[in-house]
Amino acid sequence: MRDINQFTITEAVKASFKTAEGSRLKFLLEAFIDHLHDYTREVNLTHDEWIGVLNFLYDCGQISTPERHEFILLSDVLGFSALVDMINTRGGATEGSNLGPFYLDDAPRMALGGDLGRGRDGAVLLVQGQVRDTLGNPIPGAVIDTWQADAAGTYPIQEQASGQDKFDLRAIITANDKGEYWYTTVLPKPYTVPYDGPVGRLLRAGQRHSWRASHLHYIIRAEGYRAITTEMFFEATEYLDNDAVFGVRRSLVTKLETVKKTDTLPPTDKKPDAKCAFDFVLAPAG
Repeated sequence: MRDINQFTITEAVKASFKTAEGSRLKFLLEAFIDHLHDYTREVNLTHDEWIGVLNFLYDCGQISTPERHEFILLSDVLGFSALVDMINTRGGATEGSNLGPFYLDDAPRMALGGDLGRGRDGAVLLVQGQVRDTLGNPIPGAVIDTWQADAAGTYPIQEQASGQDKFDLRAIITANDKGEYWYTTVLPKPYTVPYDGPVGRLLRAGQRHSWRASHLHYIIRAEGYRAITTEMFFEATEYLDNDAVFGVRRSLVTKLETVKKTDTLPPTDKKPDAKCAFDFVLAPAG
C-alpha cells in the first residue's frame, strides 16, 4: 500500500472489499469503482470540483424527505432513471417510464368509475383501458396504482402546508374480470420539476428548462406478472419532444378526444368532458 499511486489505487480499492467471488454485488461494486476512477483521471478532477460534488450530494440529502426524494429527481434529469427503465422493459410489455419523486405506496382504494379529481377545477377526463398479458389475454383483478398533478400542474403533496391532503389525486383501482379499468380525473397540465433545491441549481447552471409534458403516473401489478412503472402522455401537447426527465416514449402517447353525446361510455361518478384510452401489457414474472 505504501507504493500506491493514481494508476494502482483502483485495483487496491477493489481488492479491499471481500465480496463473494462471482456475486452480483462484487460485479456492481468493482464496475462502479473502475468507472469512477477512470472518470476522475480522465477529467483531472480538482479538489474544488471534488468537494463541490460532495456538497451537492449532501444538499440533495438535506432537502429530501419521505415525500420528496431529491436523488430520484437527480436521477430523472440526468436520464439515469429513463435508461434503467429502458434496459428493464421486457419484450412485449408496456414500456417503463419515470417513477418521479412524489410516489406514495399507501394510496387509498377507489372503485371502478370513481372520480380521482374529487371536485377539483379543470376538464374532467375519462381514462379507460384494459390490462393484458403479452399474448393478448386479459388479466382479471390487475391493480392500477395511479397519481398525478392537477389542472394547474401541481401535486397536492407539494401543498400540504396550505391544507392539501397528500393523498388527493392518487388512488389504487382493481380491474374487473376482463382486465378492464376506468375512472375520471382532472386533466393535468405541464409543470416544472422542483426547482428550489440542488437539482434546480444544476438545471440552471446547464441552461436547461425544467418542464414536464402532461402525464399520468402508473404502477401496474398482477400476481404472476412483472410489475411496470410507467406514464401516460397526451398527443399534441407541449414538451413531448423535450420532456425534462426524458420520460416520453412514442408508445406511451395516447389520443385525447372530446366526449360526444353519441359516445357509449362506462358508468362513472362524474360526467367527463374528454376521454382517452390506454391498454397496459404485463410480461410474466421471472
